[in-house]
Amino acid sequence: MSAEPGWRSRRDDGAPYLFEERGAREAAQQRLAVIAATLARKTGRHGAPMQVADVGCGAGVQCRLWAARGHQVYGADINKALIALARKRAREAGLEISYEVASATALPWPDRSMDLCIVPELIEHVADWRGCLAEFVRILKPGGALYLSTSNMLCPVQDEFDLPLYSWYPGFVKRHYEDLACTSRPDLACYALQPAINWFTWYGLRNHLARHGLRSIDRFDMLEASAQGSPAARAALRLVLALPPLRFCAHVATPSTTLMAIKPAP
Repeated sequence: MSAEPGWRSRRDDGAPYLFEERGAREAAQQRLAVIAATLARKTGRHGAPMQVADVGCGAGVQCRLWAARGHQVYGADINKALIALARKRAREAGLEISYEVASATALPWPDRSMDLCIVPELIEHVADWRGCLAEFVRILKPGGALYLSTSNMLCPVQDEFDLPLYSWYPGFVKRHYEDLACTSRPDLACYALQPAINWFTWYGLRNHLARHGLRSIDRFDMLEASAQGSPAARAALRLVLALPPLRFCAHVATPSTTLMAIKPAP
C-alpha cells in the first residue's frame, strides 16, 4: 500500500499511515462529542450552526465530522500536501469546507470570526507557542471557545519521545534529545518530522490564557459536562472535582494537557 503524501512521519512503509488515519478519526469523533457536550453545558450552545476553525487540520478528518453536522468549517495547516488531500476528500464527501495553507502564528481569518477554535496536539511543536495562543484568541468571537490539547510536563508518561520519564527531563537535556531526533536519531521521536519542543501544564496554560481574558476549564470539568464513563468512573471524577490535591494528582497521571477556554461576552 502506498503512503499518501504529507503525513508527519519519516517512515516509508505504508502501515503507519493507515494507523494514523484510523486513530485520527476515532480521536476526532471522541473529541467532537466531548466538545459539543461541554459547549452545551458551559455556554448554552445546543447544536446551533457555528463557525468552526480547525488549526493544524491535517487531512481534514476533524473538519469533515463538524461539517457533516451542519457547521461552517475552516481548516488551516502549514503542510501543502495535507491541505490538497483535505480539499480532495471534502469534495468527495460533498462537503463545503474552506481550507488554507497557513501558519498557526498567522491565521488567515478575521478578528472575532469564529465560534469555536479546535487545536489538538499542535502548540507543543511550534516554537512561538505564545504567538499561536494570541492568534487563537484573536479569531474567537466574544462568547467563543478554544479547545486545546497538548503535552503535559507533569506526567512522566508521554507519546512524543521513546525515552522513559521524558516529560520530567530538564530543559537542556530535552534540547539535546530534540537535536538528536532531528538529525541522527529520528527513532527517538517516533520518526516525527517535528518533534515536540514545548511542555505545558494545565495550570500554566490557564494562567496564560487568563492574561488574554479567557476563563479556562480542564479535562475533568469537561468530562463532568459530557457525563461519560461508568458509575464508578463518574464517582471517581466527582472526588477529583471536589478535592484540589486529588485533581492535581489526576493531572500528573494524565499524559496530555486538555482545556477549553471561553472568551467573555461583552
